[in-house]
Amino acid sequence: GIAQAVAAIRKLAPGRVFAGGHSYGGRQTAMAAAELPDLAVGLVLLSYPLHPPGRPEQKRTSFFPQLRIPALFVHGTADPFGSLEELRDALAAIPGRTAILPVDGEGHALKRAAERWGEIETLLLRLVCYSGN
Repeated sequence: GIAQAVAAIRKLAPGRVFAGGHSYGGRQTAMAAAELPDLAVGLVLLSYPLHPPGRPEQKRTSFFPQLRIPALFVHGTADPFGSLEELRDALAAIPGRTAILPVDGEGHALKRAAERWGEIETLLLRLVCYSGN
Protein backbone atom coordinates (compact mmCIF):
# COMPACT_ATOMS: atom_id res chain seq x y z
CA GLY A 1 0.00 0.00 0.00
CA ILE A 2 0.86 3.66 0.15
CA ALA A 3 2.27 3.45 3.68
CA GLN A 4 4.76 0.79 2.58
CA ALA A 5 5.75 2.94 -0.39
CA VAL A 6 6.43 5.91 1.90
CA ALA A 7 8.55 3.69 4.17
CA ALA A 8 10.54 2.47 1.15
CA ILE A 9 11.03 6.03 -0.09
CA ARG A 10 12.31 7.11 3.33
CA LYS A 11 14.89 4.29 3.29
CA LEU A 12 16.14 5.31 -0.16
CA ALA A 13 15.92 9.06 0.40
CA PRO A 14 16.09 9.99 4.08
CA GLY A 15 16.23 13.74 3.28
CA ARG A 16 13.54 15.99 1.89
CA VAL A 17 11.48 14.30 -0.80
CA PHE A 18 9.60 16.12 -3.54
CA ALA A 19 6.99 14.21 -5.52
CA GLY A 20 5.05 14.91 -8.65
CA GLY A 21 3.86 13.77 -11.99
CA HIS A 22 2.26 14.72 -15.25
CA SER A 23 -1.52 14.54 -15.77
CA TYR A 24 -2.90 11.32 -14.26
CA GLY A 25 0.45 10.62 -12.58
CA GLY A 26 0.26 13.99 -10.86
CA ARG A 27 -3.31 13.34 -9.83
CA GLN A 28 -2.36 10.00 -8.28
CA THR A 29 0.61 11.58 -6.51
CA ALA A 30 -1.54 14.38 -5.13
CA MET A 31 -4.18 11.91 -3.94
CA ALA A 32 -1.49 9.89 -2.16
CA ALA A 33 -0.07 13.06 -0.56
CA ALA A 34 -3.54 14.06 0.65
CA GLU A 35 -3.89 10.66 2.29
CA LEU A 36 -0.33 10.55 3.66
CA PRO A 37 1.09 14.05 4.20
CA ASP A 38 4.51 12.58 5.10
CA LEU A 39 4.88 11.34 1.51
CA ALA A 40 6.79 14.47 0.48
CA VAL A 41 7.58 18.04 1.52
CA GLY A 42 6.31 19.44 -1.76
CA LEU A 43 4.58 18.51 -5.01
CA VAL A 44 5.17 19.47 -8.64
CA LEU A 45 1.99 18.76 -10.62
CA LEU A 46 2.33 19.15 -14.37
CA SER A 47 -0.93 19.56 -16.32
CA TYR A 48 -3.16 18.51 -13.44
CA PRO A 49 -6.35 17.13 -15.07
CA LEU A 50 -9.09 19.10 -13.32
CA HIS A 51 -11.78 17.43 -15.44
CA PRO A 52 -12.11 15.48 -18.70
CA PRO A 53 -11.93 17.74 -21.79
CA GLY A 54 -15.31 19.34 -22.42
CA ARG A 55 -16.75 18.09 -19.11
CA PRO A 56 -16.05 20.77 -16.50
CA GLU A 57 -18.81 19.40 -14.27
CA GLN A 58 -16.76 16.19 -13.68
CA LYS A 59 -14.25 17.69 -11.26
CA ARG A 60 -11.27 15.61 -10.11
CA THR A 61 -10.68 17.67 -7.00
CA SER A 62 -12.70 16.02 -4.22
CA PHE A 63 -9.55 15.36 -2.16
CA PHE A 64 -8.19 18.93 -2.45
CA PRO A 65 -9.37 19.92 1.08
CA GLN A 66 -7.07 17.22 2.50
CA LEU A 67 -3.98 18.36 0.57
CA ARG A 68 -1.84 20.13 3.15
CA ILE A 69 1.67 20.09 1.68
CA PRO A 70 2.94 22.80 -0.69
CA ALA A 71 2.03 22.17 -4.32
CA LEU A 72 3.21 23.84 -7.51
CA PHE A 73 0.90 23.44 -10.49
CA VAL A 74 2.59 23.91 -13.88
CA HIS A 75 -0.22 24.41 -16.36
CA GLY A 76 -0.53 25.27 -20.04
CA THR A 77 -2.79 28.17 -20.96
CA ALA A 78 -4.40 26.01 -23.68
CA ASP A 79 -4.93 22.83 -21.61
CA PRO A 80 -8.35 21.27 -22.40
CA PHE A 81 -8.35 19.46 -19.02
CA GLY A 82 -8.88 22.78 -17.26
CA SER A 83 -8.31 26.49 -17.78
CA LEU A 84 -6.10 28.63 -15.57
CA GLU A 85 -9.23 30.24 -14.16
CA GLU A 86 -10.70 26.84 -13.29
CA LEU A 87 -7.39 25.84 -11.71
CA ARG A 88 -7.23 29.02 -9.62
CA ASP A 89 -10.80 28.42 -8.42
CA ALA A 90 -10.04 24.78 -7.53
CA LEU A 91 -6.89 25.65 -5.60
CA ALA A 92 -8.95 27.72 -3.16
CA ALA A 93 -10.04 24.40 -1.61
CA ILE A 94 -6.44 23.36 -0.81
CA PRO A 95 -5.37 24.35 2.72
CA GLY A 96 -1.66 23.91 1.90
CA ARG A 97 0.34 26.58 0.07
CA THR A 98 -0.05 26.51 -3.69
CA ALA A 99 1.30 28.31 -6.71
CA ILE A 100 0.61 28.18 -10.42
CA LEU A 101 3.25 28.52 -13.12
CA PRO A 102 1.39 29.18 -16.38
CA VAL A 103 3.05 28.09 -19.61
CA ASP A 104 1.77 30.34 -22.40
CA GLY A 105 0.30 28.63 -25.43
CA GLU A 106 0.94 25.12 -24.16
CA GLY A 107 -1.64 22.36 -24.15
CA HIS A 108 -1.78 19.30 -21.94
CA ALA A 109 1.55 17.88 -23.17
CA LEU A 110 3.56 20.85 -21.80
CA LYS A 111 6.29 20.22 -24.35
CA ARG A 112 8.21 23.36 -23.37
CA ALA A 113 7.93 22.99 -19.59
CA ALA A 114 11.40 21.42 -19.33
CA GLU A 115 12.87 24.70 -20.59
CA ARG A 116 11.53 26.31 -17.41
CA TRP A 117 12.92 23.80 -14.92
CA GLY A 118 15.00 26.46 -13.14
CA GLU A 119 11.89 28.55 -12.56
CA ILE A 120 9.91 25.48 -11.46
CA GLU A 121 12.62 24.54 -8.96
CA THR A 122 12.84 28.08 -7.56
CA LEU A 123 9.07 28.39 -7.11
CA LEU A 124 8.81 24.99 -5.45
CA LEU A 125 11.61 25.74 -3.02
CA ARG A 126 10.01 29.08 -2.13
CA LEU A 127 6.72 27.32 -1.42
CA VAL A 128 8.35 24.70 0.78
CA CYS A 129 10.69 27.04 2.63
CA TYR A 130 7.98 29.62 3.24
CA SER A 131 5.66 26.99 4.71
CA GLY A 132 8.23 26.00 7.30
CA ASN A 133 8.80 22.45 6.03
